Amino acid sequence: MPFIPHSEADVRAMLAAIGVTQIEDLFDEIPPALKAQALQHVPPGMPEMHVARLLQGRAAQDAGVLNFAGAGAYEHHIPAAVWQIATRGEFYSAYTPYQAEASQGTLQLIYEYQTM
Repeated sequence: MPFIPHSEADVRAMLAAIGVTQIEDLFDEIPPALKAQALQHVPPGMPEMHVARLLQGRAAQDAGVLNFAGAGAYEHHIPAAVWQIATRGEFYSAYTPYQAEASQGTLQLIYEYQTM
């Protein structure tokens, strides 16, 4: 899908609908000392992949912060075997695969497993 930006009239209409005159008004609560005026030290005309590497390097320099959003939802280690087992159709569905003659081995395996 191509990126088709909003026209100037579209932007003015959206800003009027939410009661502001310019996009910068949406960020008034952020102290000026915390706002970046531009991407510092990024040369103009840099290829996308180079910019991505540059910004990944900068992100790696950021200090970690405590995040209390999500009520305890955080990254957990899930062994690869769990994903393989959990996505097997015979564990979450009673339906058999279509074209039974082409899936005879799979059906036999499911039958053997379920009758153990």
